[in-house]
Amino acid sequence: MKFENILEEIDGFGPYQIFIIVLLCVPRIVLPCHYLLNNFIAALPPHRCDISTLDDGGLFRNWTQQQRLTVSLPLGEDGSFRSCEMFAEPQFQLLVNGSKDFDATTVPCQSGWVYDNSTFTSTLATEWDLVCDRKSLTQTTSSVFFLGVLIGSIASGFLSDRYGRRNILLASYIMATVFSFSSAFANSYVVFAVLRFFTGFGLTGIGVNSVVLSIEWADTDHRSFISVIGSLSWCLGSMLLAPLAYLANDWRNLTMTATAPLGLAILTWWWVPESARWLLAHGKVEKAKFYIDKCAKFNKRGDLSDKIKLESIGNEENKDKNYTYLDLIKTPKMRKLTLLTGIVWYGVASTYYGISLKISGLGLNIYLTHFIYAAIEVPAKLMVYCCLNIVGRRKCQAGTLLLTGLCIAINIFLPQDLWHLRIIIGILGKGLSEAAFTTVYLYTTELYPTVVRQNGLGYCSVMSRLGISVAPLILMLEDFWTPLPQVIICSVAFVSGLVALLLPETLKERLPETIQDVEQKTVLVN
Repeated sequence: MKFENILEEIDGFGPYQIFIIVLLCVPRIVLPCHYLLNNFIAALPPHRCDISTLDDGGLFRNWTQQQRLTVSLPLGEDGSFRSCEMFAEPQFQLLVNGSKDFDATTVPCQSGWVYDNSTFTSTLATEWDLVCDRKSLTQTTSSVFFLGVLIGSIASGFLSDRYGRRNILLASYIMATVFSFSSAFANSYVVFAVLRFFTGFGLTGIGVNSVVLSIEWADTDHRSFISVIGSLSWCLGSMLLAPLAYLANDWRNLTMTATAPLGLAILTWWWVPESARWLLAHGKVEKAKFYIDKCAKFNKRGDLSDKIKLESIGNEENKDKNYTYLDLIKTPKMRKLTLLTGIVWYGVASTYYGISLKISGLGLNIYLTHFIYAAIEVPAKLMVYCCLNIVGRRKCQAGTLLLTGLCIAINIFLPQDLWHLRIIIGILGKGLSEAAFTTVYLYTTELYPTVVRQNGLGYCSVMSRLGISVAPLILMLEDFWTPLPQVIICSVAFVSGLVALLLPETLKERLPETIQDVEQKTVLVN
């Protein structure tokens, strides 16, 4: 008897499974709010040198603000005042001729900067003057955050397979909440960066465990539905971030607002069940029986104690065995699976973020542009749900990646004058890359066996973060040849799409429980 046989008895897609999705929806909404938080809290508003100290002698007392700026600040090529320079001495002659070509000695801003607060009351840039020669530090916080996510992926995968999904989920809730709220009260840039690192570390466990818990309680026919519907919480969180950032336009308030739902998640954790599939795979039969009976009663299937012999499913030999990342490469088919899924995850992440960072704005304000880009992902997820059950996981994964590469290739050859068409193709490519991301989570969860599923997802998440980290570096290559970044990202999409075709199909296949299941040909047949 397999766990799928138990799900047939207790209803593998009933009120209990819906209840689990609802419980895990709130914390999953928080994820995009933090992953994309840097777009708002690290925004760089228009700024100029502060010249208020020049009025100490009373020389400018009766002058207008415009006159003070004219004699104190040089003009840029666009006719506006430069952001990072001021005249070494006031240039009074500019009040007479107003020449834009006037050449005088300039120096860096001596007394700080004045910021345009019309869009943001406060950001990291305005808080710690991260402008001009310190401008790169605003993006460094994002890199530090994703470094925490990367390391958290490794730790979360190992710990979840050893101590259970539910326990690590609670630890992730608490860790992310504490460090995120603490970061909102940081009094220095270094302290903030360190706290963001640990916030990313904690959030990783929420993302991976919530996905796996949902799928491990679902039957074969409804795994794709559970996965896609659950992933819509990412779109919801991303769309909510725009109005939240608009209403709480101070970076400290926005950070706390984006984190607040985790308080509710901690309270509802008590109702989140452990994965009975994981418990049985580790020989914890009595605990598995408790949750299975609970699921059966919730789904109105009665007491199944006398109908199912869980001892025939529980894997006693795994009871005291601790699996590690080394188990991913100890056997031939696991090695192949690990190699191929790593390449696919790298390609999916690098392509998605390469497109996201390259697509220009729609000529709208930052809030509306962010909302539109988030909303575009909803139809992409609904489309991929239909495809998953019709053409299968493998063809869907490969198809979305190959079509994404095709969109990038088309934009390489489209002239800049056809900007309307370029935007449409770019948005289509972004939607397809999001569909690839949605597919890869479900597909990978179905490929890895229960005993090392979290280790497998942890490893894949590391490859994903590697792809995210490399994407901005690829885009910098346009300084050497403008189309080069698109050529590289297009190539990555095509290669990872072709690699996906080498993976086995999992549509309507039982989830493998042990490594031995993976090594058996009957489990990994197409």
